[in-house]
Amino acid sequence: MAALCRNMSRLRNLLESKAVLSLWPEFVRSKFTKTRIPAKMFEVDPADHEKYNGDPNQPHQLHIITRIKCTRRRPYWEKKIVHDLGLDKAYHPQIHKNVPSVNSKLKFIKHLIRVQPLKLPQGLPTEQELADTCLNSRGELIIRRHLQPLKQMS
Repeated sequence: MAALCRNMSRLRNLLESKAVLSLWPEFVRSKFTKTRIPAKMFEVDPADHEKYNGDPNQPHQLHIITRIKCTRRRPYWEKKIVHDLGLDKAYHPQIHKNVPSVNSKLKFIKHLIRVQPLKLPQGLPTEQELADTCLNSRGELIIRRHLQPLKQMS
């Protein structure tokens, strides 16, 4: 109890001194407040488009999102976003639309994930072809077409 009183008196002395007033924003900031990410981090960089051979005028429609870091010792809001996006297991990719609602969630957990564009070299699969698709490591959705036997002409 005596230690608590000593710490309170030290805090009171710090608050009364004028030297602390210039450091007030750093002093108040709690460990568990939401991060303040500068806006320039989210601006479009031409190097990003060159990295994935993308076109800035026609962005990709789908993201492949993979969690690459652990969520232990992370704030509760980051854990909730990871769970909402279905990224509970590490290194298990999930596919999400490239829409502002999903992208705003990805901004908060971008240090925990890897985002790649989903490439469709053979086009969108039909309902029958969905079971025969696979996702390779380059982010391409490949359709494995099975050969159908030829019908005999009689």
